[in-house]
Amino acid sequence: MTMPDSSASLPAAASASAPSTKLHAVAPTALPPGVRDLRLDFFRGLALLCIFIDHIPGNRIADYTIRVVGLSDASELFIFISGYAAGLVYMSAVAREGFLFSSLRVWRRVWQLYVAHLFLFVIFTAEVAWTSMKFDNPMYVEEMNIASFLSEPHIAILEALLLKFKPVYMDILPLYIVLLVFFPFALWLIRQSRLLALGLSIALYATARIYHLNLPAYPEDAEWYFNPLAWQLLFVIGAILGASTRTFANSGMDFPVPRNRWLLGAAIAYALFGFGMQFLWEHDLISRVFPHGSEAFIFPTDKTNLSGWRLSNLLALAYITAYFLRADSPMLRWRVFHPLIMCGQHSLNIFCLGVFLSFAGLIVLVEFSDSLAYQLLVNGTGIAIMIGAAALLAWYRAKERMPRKPAEGPAGGANVKSTALGGGSAE
Repeated sequence: MTMPDSSASLPAAASASAPSTKLHAVAPTALPPGVRDLRLDFFRGLALLCIFIDHIPGNRIADYTIRVVGLSDASELFIFISGYAAGLVYMSAVAREGFLFSSLRVWRRVWQLYVAHLFLFVIFTAEVAWTSMKFDNPMYVEEMNIASFLSEPHIAILEALLLKFKPVYMDILPLYIVLLVFFPFALWLIRQSRLLALGLSIALYATARIYHLNLPAYPEDAEWYFNPLAWQLLFVIGAILGASTRTFANSGMDFPVPRNRWLLGAAIAYALFGFGMQFLWEHDLISRVFPHGSEAFIFPTDKTNLSGWRLSNLLALAYITAYFLRADSPMLRWRVFHPLIMCGQHSLNIFCLGVFLSFAGLIVLVEFSDSLAYQLLVNGTGIAIMIGAAALLAWYRAKERMPRKPAEGPAGGANVKSTALGGGSAE
């Protein structure tokens, strides 16, 4: 789910292994080069819709998103797929264009995301400030964490440019930007040795957790909600798997993660454990099942520094999914899943739209009613708008890619190109 260029082709998962071996690739078929792996788009779109729902405070519909499935939520899914897609796309680019040019492509994408983040920051901050004045309700300013901006705008703007000042809802995009900034170095390590890249990533993760390292944020003494020094591990794991997919498929070797029943059993067991623990936590039943104080061993799961419980839960669910859902599964082409896939294919646009819609939903629930009917209306309308926007973007992109018909010249054989401003093409 990288939000790398959504126009970039996402090739396949892994190839089938030899019939004589007992370990098979997680995804035993390889899609032809240039064909998207729709699993990435599907789960990226699912994560975006869940992020929208989860971001609305007091939203009872959030009790039915993927965050209740286990100890992880849409944030882990988003970053994992981002890493996987980045490794898949840019490792193929390295093979075609060389490391230097591919690195420049990554950093060009970083710039695009940075500009999008600043644009989102300005519009979102203005929306919150206007709403607070319109309804004479300072709660919005406090809830969205922009009080510092209104009191010290000259400082807050500078901190926003440095990605240190982030209103609520806007933490995950700066995290992704920082991870992509250093991704070319990770990509170089992955090319040299996947084990070395993974080992260094684990070492950085462990160091950050043991010594409580994080990046500074604004206001003073604040830290990043998503600690990049910890979350890079999930991104790198995804990138290693994505980068290995094409390499192993082309070489005819097994994919690094074997298709093994014992591994599947362990993944299912952990996923069921995570689901059970989350269910107990959500319904305040932990104290009835476990001795007093023992719940602190797991809860609250540390999201800022990516608790090992959360990391393991996401990886278990990813393995189970990859085991049963093939890259070429006909199910991915069912019409009912097409809206999610469209959202996943235009992830940057849909994410930004979702930020505005989450705040708009909060306004409706606070100023009008937070009844179940209004909550269903807010969630349904927001999802419909996001899917409609994705469909519009898909239609526009399809029209752009259609071959252009040569324009017929006017009577008398006049040169159509000469009619454009400056004598250029009329296009």
